Amino acid sequence: MIIKSSTSLRNDYGTISTLAHETEEPIYITKNGEGDIVVMSIEAFEKREQILKLRSRIMIAETSRLTGEPTVTLDEARERIEKKFNVKL
Repeated sequence: MIIKSSTSLRNDYGTISTLAHETEEPIYITKNGEGDIVVMSIEAFEKREQILKLRSRIMIAETSRLTGEPTVTLDEARERIEKKFNVKL
C-alpha cells in the first residue's frame, strides 16, 4: 500500500504520477493525517473496472447454476452457434 500526503501530491505531482504508472497500484492520499482520496493511473483503473465486471458476470452465472437454472453442454452451445451463424466450429 502506497500512502502519500496531500502536500506531496500538490508539490510533487510528477513523482506521484510516475509512481502510479510504474506500480499500477492505487496511491492513498492523506489530508491532515487522515485518509482522503485515492489516485491511480487510468490504465490501472480501467483494468480494475474490467476485473470487477468479469467477477460480477461470473457471480451471476454461478448463482444461476446453483439455483438450478437450465444449462447447456459445450457441445450443445457449439451446435447452437453453428446453426445460428451457419458456420462449422
